[in-house]
Amino acid sequence: MSTVAVAAKSKPALLTVAWAFVRHHVLTAYSLLFFVYLLLPIAIVIVFSFNHPTGKFNYTWQGFTWDNWKYWDGVPGIRSALFLSLEIALVASLIATFLGTLIALALVRYGFRGRGLTNILIFLPLSTPEIVLGASLLTLFLNFNVVFGFWTIFIAHVMFCISFAVVTVKARLIGFDRHLEEAAMDLGANEWATFRKVTLPLIAPAILAAMLLCFAISIDDFVVTYFNAGSRTTFPLFVWGAARVGAPPQVNVIGSAIFGVAVIGMVVNVLVQMRRERSAAAAA
Repeated sequence: MSTVAVAAKSKPALLTVAWAFVRHHVLTAYSLLFFVYLLLPIAIVIVFSFNHPTGKFNYTWQGFTWDNWKYWDGVPGIRSALFLSLEIALVASLIATFLGTLIALALVRYGFRGRGLTNILIFLPLSTPEIVLGASLLTLFLNFNVVFGFWTIFIAHVMFCISFAVVTVKARLIGFDRHLEEAAMDLGANEWATFRKVTLPLIAPAILAAMLLCFAISIDDFVVTYFNAGSRTTFPLFVWGAARVGAPPQVNVIGSAIFGVAVIGMVVNVLVQMRRERSAAAAA
């Protein structure tokens, strides 16, 4: 057999092997490219938190330094802006999660007049552009002569965070096994004891997820806060103002620190869940 014939027969076989390889690894390659695309901006933020710019703009790499992390509050106003954002995000997430959990329980467990309308109203803030929410709240506060500041920001953040809390907790309650509560009550537990010892521990992961989601949305919000902040400056407002005249690397430092805390919390949660699953498997 000639060399040409052997090459002609081997070509389809090579194409078949190559296509099988691509088909087998295409999802892996797509996932890697997706995560690279998703994490590349965050990586740039972290890298430039160690930059030593000679001017006001932190856009080009000019040298490595630890000073940005050592003096993270070296820019006037950044400390107060960060603490205000943390304070509002913490309080707003707690209140929104508490109210959202009660609303989710009412929507899932009870039938009442206006239940469908309540569901629609809960989803409206999720589908409404932030600029509409911010302008509407601004008009509301102006009509009632409310002094703009901490409380207007707090009310605005609780308002749009409640919807996220309701959706998160409601998703857990829909798949909840009510037979567990019935078994507890058959064994003598009253309604409050059943809720405290059975219902609440089982929906606690959803409540925690709702609180963390509300915290992340609150500390990151700019549009609604811009309309209702008055003279107060949160961290997103500070970043926006600083970007107009310069971009201090301390902004990258705080952003990197927030991202690091979120990643550490996620890893700790995964490890705790794995430990619980191993303990449950060992006990079984």
